[in-house]
Amino acid sequence: GVGSKPGSAGVASGTYTNQDRRERLRQLALETIDLNKDPYFMKNHIGKYECKLCLTLHTNEGSYLAHTQGKRHQQNLARRAAKIAKTQDLATFQEKKKPAARKTARIGRPGYKVVKQLDPETDQRSLLFQVSYPKIEDGLQPRHRFMSAYEQRVEPSNDNFQYILFAAEPYETIAFKIPNKKLDKGEGKFFTQWDADKKTFTVQLFFEPEKAEEMI
Repeated sequence: GVGSKPGSAGVASGTYTNQDRRERLRQLALETIDLNKDPYFMKNHIGKYECKLCLTLHTNEGSYLAHTQGKRHQQNLARRAAKIAKTQDLATFQEKKKPAARKTARIGRPGYKVVKQLDPETDQRSLLFQVSYPKIEDGLQPRHRFMSAYEQRVEPSNDNFQYILFAAEPYETIAFKIPNKKLDKGEGKFFTQWDADKKTFTVQLFFEPEKAEEMI
């Protein structure tokens, strides 16, 4: 043709051959790689393709595929895999650190006996609790604690009462409602005993004398 340099046709035909080869590779890649399953492949609103991992833009799928085989994408994939593995290791470590949940099945409430007494000499009221735990777990001892009416969530709060709770695995915790009066903490006025042979837990408590309390 007019104005064409000698040998330019040969260069052009070589360029077409390269394009054909790239196109064939692209088609082959598209057949073997399902881009819908690639979590980082995204088509944006202007019809271009994005790599969400490397934040790069590509004009077509072939260009994106060529990018995925490149060094930058492979390095980012390796970094991400290492990060995920580290997170999973941490999660596994934290899982191992959790204390094993008690597998003890609850076996209902323990049997009990409550005795109310009045000491004629001191005019003190007392309560004696005897709770039976025949199937208590080996090596365990029952526990007790006092709870105010405002701490519990079972009944409406009533300032005239407090609660005493008894607990021992595998039994259910039981609670008794007692007057919200001051307890006598003097010697011999508060008594607890665990009889490991008979499997009975005894708690005796005395309230301060009514008269003394009124005078305060």
